[in-house]
Amino acid sequence: MKKLFPLVVLGLCAYLLFNSYPEIFNRFDSSQVQSPAGNSRIRQAFENRQSDVQVRGEGTVVAILADDTKGRRHQRFIVELNFGQTILIAHNIDLAPRIDALVKGDTVAFYGEYEWNEKGGVIHWTHHDPNGRHEEGYIIHRGRKYS
Repeated sequence: MKKLFPLVVLGLCAYLLFNSYPEIFNRFDSSQVQSPAGNSRIRQAFENRQSDVQVRGEGTVVAILADDTKGRRHQRFIVELNFGQTILIAHNIDLAPRIDALVKGDTVAFYGEYEWNEKGGVIHWTHHDPNGRHEEGYIIHRGRKYS
């Protein structure tokens, strides 16, 4: 029993640290994302043909596309929002980690810049700006923040 006690204490400390300081482990509480309002902002930007709009939202991955490897590399996938609109997410993997475990059917939350197109639009700037001139974006997948 005396040998087991330090392991139990160590495990409890690790658990408390992991849940008290998620940023240390690159975890993110997706409940902080206000996606319905964000999704409606995307809908509004699409209907008004607006671009360069900072938006946050959430949706279901409906397709995973090949990476765009011309110039800066982007992981690309299509997300369906709660009202049926689809958007392309272009996630710069030269500046942010690739989302390796992403599969069709997953839910993702995101914050980035919306660009209008007739197919529903594109979300980009889902990463930090190494020059500090653009607001940081992100993607949240399975509780992990990719920025």
